[in-house]
Amino acid sequence: MMSHNLTDFDAVLAISRRGSFRAAALDLGMSTSALSNAIAKLEGTLGVRLFNRTTRSVALTEAGRRFVEQVTPALKNIHQALDAVRSQQTTPSGTLRINTFPTAGREIFSPLVIEFLRRFPEVHIDVVTEGKLVDIVADGFDFGVRSEELVPTDMIAIPLGPPRRYAVVASPAYLEMRDRPRSPADLLAHPCVRVRLPNGALFRWLFEAEGQPVQIDIDGPVTLDEASLARMAVLESVGIGFLMESDVRSDIEEGRLVRLLDEWTPPLSPLCLYYPSRRNPPAAFRLFVDLARELARSASNP
Repeated sequence: MMSHNLTDFDAVLAISRRGSFRAAALDLGMSTSALSNAIAKLEGTLGVRLFNRTTRSVALTEAGRRFVEQVTPALKNIHQALDAVRSQQTTPSGTLRINTFPTAGREIFSPLVIEFLRRFPEVHIDVVTEGKLVDIVADGFDFGVRSEELVPTDMIAIPLGPPRRYAVVASPAYLEMRDRPRSPADLLAHPCVRVRLPNGALFRWLFEAEGQPVQIDIDGPVTLDEASLARMAVLESVGIGFLMESDVRSDIEEGRLVRLLDEWTPPLSPLCLYYPSRRNPPAAFRLFVDLARELARSASNP
């Protein structure tokens, strides 16, 4: 009699959902080769191919499509049953998967992720940072973290802190060589560190004057796609930078960077942890939500 692990069926659904063995393997926390071997073994015991594979794509066969259609409701019921049992755990365990973008990941990592791991060391947390907005349910995540205005309307959202801001910064050495900009328009006469967005577009610096938005198309000697590299370039006096305040707060406080045009940078919406409603969430899920709400309360009552 054939027997299969629940993970084998989850793997089929993950590949079907992501259209890629590599992406599915990342979601499942396993190597691509291990995932490929598991699927090959499953196909061998079933006696049919579930996927058509090429060097460029992965697609369900007709048998695979029928398999996914019939297995998906059963797996959903099984996972709901497992959640119901895990909700009764006295010691939370298991894995929580969080999708966010890099800057937000840095902001929540210490107060939320690290603090949770200190309190509940039996839980594993898998954090995935990417610039694009994803469907956290379809992609197998428990939580998402995004700016408040980007949270889907059908999700439960917990604001994690006060409004955030960008900071225009330059190194003291840079400012010894040039006059300080007094308005956003003055930046056109300065070399600036440009940042490219995940969609390939150049990030435009956004300011506000008397409630009206002002966008500046800056220019400079370097274009980067990662905020930590942009910070390094500013520290090395390559030019002026436009970075999240949270990424350069310690640099400003300790004198490595000087803040400019402070009155021109408006507040942004706060970060939110968001998630779908679940009938019987596992203990780890429930306690993570509790910690997020605790963090929100402390942020609103400093």
